[in-house]
Amino acid sequence: MTAFVGRTLRGPLNQPVIVRSYAEFHQHFGGLWQPSPLSYAVEHFFEQGGRQAVIVRVANGASAATLSLRCAAGEYLQLEARAPGTREFLRASIDYDRIDPADQQSFNLVVQRVRSPGSERIEAQETFRSVSMDPEDPRYVATALLDSDLVRVRAPLPVRRPERTLMPGTNLPVGYVSSNPDGDDGRPITDYDVIGSAASRTGLFALADLDDLAFVYIPPLSRTQDVGASALLAAARFCRARRAMLIVDPPSSWDSAAAAVRAVRTLSFRSDDALMFYPRIIATDRLRGRSEVFGNGGAVAGLLSRSGEAVSAACAASEPEPLLRAHAKLAREVSPKDRWVLTAHGVNVLQSVRSPGGERPALRTLACGASASSEWSYLAKRRFALFVINAIERGTRWCAMAAADHNAWPRVARQVREFLAELHSAGALPGGCAEEAFTVICDERINSLDEQPPAVNLLVQFAATHRGEHHSFMITHSLRGSTVRPVAVNRLEASLIVSHELAREVTIRLRPEERRLAWH
Repeated sequence: MTAFVGRTLRGPLNQPVIVRSYAEFHQHFGGLWQPSPLSYAVEHFFEQGGRQAVIVRVANGASAATLSLRCAAGEYLQLEARAPGTREFLRASIDYDRIDPADQQSFNLVVQRVRSPGSERIEAQETFRSVSMDPEDPRYVATALLDSDLVRVRAPLPVRRPERTLMPGTNLPVGYVSSNPDGDDGRPITDYDVIGSAASRTGLFALADLDDLAFVYIPPLSRTQDVGASALLAAARFCRARRAMLIVDPPSSWDSAAAAVRAVRTLSFRSDDALMFYPRIIATDRLRGRSEVFGNGGAVAGLLSRSGEAVSAACAASEPEPLLRAHAKLAREVSPKDRWVLTAHGVNVLQSVRSPGGERPALRTLACGASASSEWSYLAKRRFALFVINAIERGTRWCAMAAADHNAWPRVARQVREFLAELHSAGALPGGCAEEAFTVICDERINSLDEQPPAVNLLVQFAATHRGEHHSFMITHSLRGSTVRPVAVNRLEASLIVSHELAREVTIRLRPEERRLAWH
């Protein structure tokens, strides 16, 4: 799944919404909008083969439209759209059906979102029956509308209930009151809006509880402004914590292959949790009716999703070649020589045709010597390692509920060994035998029943491409959550521990006299 964070025409703010087609994106977020590079990036994502995206809408100074329902004595019950912007077209209806005539405080409320002003095409509807203007009533309107996805109550509230809405020019129920034209789309977003707040779960941090996140992409802030360094650094740090990859657009100043080759040597942003492709792409802007240059992050996420999963890429003799589909063209031509130079510095090159002779550089991350592991500078290896750790972390969360039970330790270790053995038998893990390919430890050496709060520590080590090198991670599960951190482990010591554990598993099945001989 790829996450997009940026400005959209409409939709809920700072809430991750999963979409599986561009039609779904249009339904939730309003489709293409010229001030929204994100809307075009999502279109490119699905055109290039993307299958599942999660959208986080952010805004800068946007305000919500209001809806005024007349009450007695010239008062109004003011409702406010939950989603800000000028394209949130709402209408509401009030009736007293099945309300006790003696009850002068209760009413029924229907709220609808329609496609456009005056349209009868209803996109969403909510019904609230027997809500009351009495603050002591369990169905108090301000409390009942806390469950609404469309509106909320704006203070102050009138004392009397709203009047019945009638059809225009008649005394016949039931009519609708449309929202006021006072919504505002706000100003162009900034790095601050994209980064958001960890405490409030806004911006990037709205994705904090999302599982199965492979890529994060922040489109340009506007048609003319790239994402700033502060947002890239915050996003790379977030991706490291979430074990995802950040897709970075090439700077707009790289207006030729020669300029890109000169600039890439002094690129200030480096991370083994980020990747970049050059050049930008040319695609049709259906709103303007002509071709325009766009950031390539959405298309890159789509073609990487299409060109192969992390495991199949690790098992294959050579990784699939990511090629642009016909919906997009390259904004700049890159010679084979420049392509090798750019890739050597961590910038991959997009292609629309296959490489002649099949000779091409392996896809790289933006590490380029900045990583502690040279293997993390290769995209396929980094994606595979993230897949392995993510799968183990998610698949073993059950043991947090049994953290105070030492019998859970061998069970979780056995589960992870079976998973890694399956990967090894498929050829995804290097190493001649399973003992060389991976190590799993979960026992009293790294766990204690006295630990507070109770937690289960799981040490996982698997082979790198280079012979004799291994990657090691400590996974910790507790009721407070799960964490993953890289650790340094002596491979010989870990192997001796595993050999000792295997010997113990074998000898406990022997008779006492055989067991003494075996241990001797």
